[in-house]
Amino acid sequence: MEGKDTYKTIASPSEEVLFKDRKSKFYGYAFPISSKAEVKSLVEKLRKQYHTANHVCYAWQIGVTSPIYRANDDGEPNNSAGMPIYGQIQSFGVTNVLVAVVRFFGGTKLGVGGLIQAYKAAAQMALEHSEIVEKVLQSKLQLDFGYPQMDKVMRGIKQRGLSLVSQNLELNCSVIIAVRQSEADNTFVFFNEMVDVQVRRLD
Repeated sequence: MEGKDTYKTIASPSEEVLFKDRKSKFYGYAFPISSKAEVKSLVEKLRKQYHTANHVCYAWQIGVTSPIYRANDDGEPNNSAGMPIYGQIQSFGVTNVLVAVVRFFGGTKLGVGGLIQAYKAAAQMALEHSEIVEKVLQSKLQLDFGYPQMDKVMRGIKQRGLSLVSQNLELNCSVIIAVRQSEADNTFVFFNEMVDVQVRRLD
């Protein structure tokens, strides 16, 4: 299972990069995202920032085991912008990321081949200027138990190096823990074998 529950993404939005070709300017950006909803507002923000730009083309990918992606040419010839950008997301092996390229037309047509190269270059530069990090996919488990079981449960959480997401420790205690996906089954069994502790999966 090793390696199956980790993925690469970017730590924070990249700085602006600029690629020029025959007076056309291509500004590249990369953003970490966790949902489709974020794409629209980020792209809108770029459109506002560069309201005189001819095109804001982009591609994004979300998910790890069965990722979803979209590529958008924003009026450039079919597959000359969005797909070359998406190709760079694939070649860097990152996910949960949006890469956008803003184009200002410089008066000379670049042709489809030139466009593909330019969008690819700007996307590549944006990702090269991003800090790529490896993250671990996690599952969440909820443990419900009575106050007398608290020590035992907390000791188990500590021993296994699990992170507490939330805790409610009153007469009836309830904690939510995050556990590496590949170890979720073992952890479930470990706590399930404790007397008077109920375990359930939250995803």
